[in-house]
Amino acid sequence: MGMANYNKNMFVGVGGAAAIHLSHHIGAVYGMERMMGIAWNPLRAILEEASKQTTRLPLLYVLTVVGRDDASGDLVTRGLFVGDGYTAFAKAADLSLKVNFSLLEEAMDKVVVYLDPEKFRSTWLGNKAIYRTRMAIADGGELIILAPGVHRFGEDDEIDALIREFGYRTTPETMENLKQSYNLRQNLSAAAHLIHGSSEGRFKITYCPGGLTQDEVEGVGYVYGDVAEMSATYDPAALAEGWNDVGGERVYYISNPAIGLWAHRARFEARDG
Repeated sequence: MGMANYNKNMFVGVGGAAAIHLSHHIGAVYGMERMMGIAWNPLRAILEEASKQTTRLPLLYVLTVVGRDDASGDLVTRGLFVGDGYTAFAKAADLSLKVNFSLLEEAMDKVVVYLDPEKFRSTWLGNKAIYRTRMAIADGGELIILAPGVHRFGEDDEIDALIREFGYRTTPETMENLKQSYNLRQNLSAAAHLIHGSSEGRFKITYCPGGLTQDEVEGVGYVYGDVAEMSATYDPAALAEGWNDVGGERVYYISNPAIGLWAHRARFEARDG
């Protein structure tokens, strides 16, 4: 979506299964890295057209921007925007980009992301660790996901089965699977999720779940890591947000991928979104 909320919550959030599947699929095929952090994009243009067709329904949007307090590090409300159209959303998106977007001068060769076990129990939700950081990771780099609470792939049995069957492959592979599989075509949001969760072969993803086996993790295309061993090496309690030195190794640490977006400046500015 590029930036969440606003009329997405109306036309996708309550629009039914077809709207959910199609919107996720359009965004994935267009390209995550072309959209992330961009308020205006082809998918948003579709939603704006939908808004024009529903003028008889009065809508008022109340949008908040949440970020970390510079002094305490606590999550605080940084902005409140109210309006009935795109202007309020654009202002909120602009502030969010300033507050929540980390534009780095160097690409990250190694990233460690921690997933709170109370919030992240599936890769369906936990893969924010991938798509929120992918623009900042160097080619040939590694993303280590410490996921002590993750014990399944999908949030429901149908999605879980599709992820297990097709895995997190490259976009061309997933598109080919779409052609071959009726079940996957009937669940385009699952296909989009598989694309979102792929590194496209550009970097290594080491997943360290608390409740999935090595065979299960490797079966969907990730490298398996033992969560206890990896947490001992990259201790979330000892790491600070951002750059750390771990035994002479330069590591970038993120404690909550849900509240930010990270990108290497050169990659962000070179994209054609």
